[in-house]
Amino acid sequence: MSIKKNITIDGMEVPFKASAAVPRLYRLKFHRDIYKDFASLKTDVEEGDENKSELDIESLEVFENIAYIMAKHADPENVPDSPDDFLERFNTFSIYEILPQLIELWGLNTATQVESKKNIARLTGR
Repeated sequence: MSIKKNITIDGMEVPFKASAAVPRLYRLKFHRDIYKDFASLKTDVEEGDENKSELDIESLEVFENIAYIMAKHADPENVPDSPDDFLERFNTFSIYEILPQLIELWGLNTATQVESKKNIARLTGR
């Protein structure tokens, strides 16, 4: 099961999708663990000040990569094949406005998967 959400970026509605496929797509494209990257990025943003650009380059790149994978997963025909080309469609935007929405979407997907496992365990008697 997957969850989709449209997020407005630079005045454009952009669809994003979270599902069990996202960690694999992310790992294949960027050779990184999305769970670790999401946790680190969330911590960096919570410790930062949205009025200042305090995130390091690696955190910004992780955000861009996660946003790209979730957008590409939602709309493969209309999202370019590279994060650079995807980002080229927008003017500058605030990570502090977009990231919380991506975290929420990811959290909803993760909660759905945990609930499914509980239901399967209950049905199988485990």
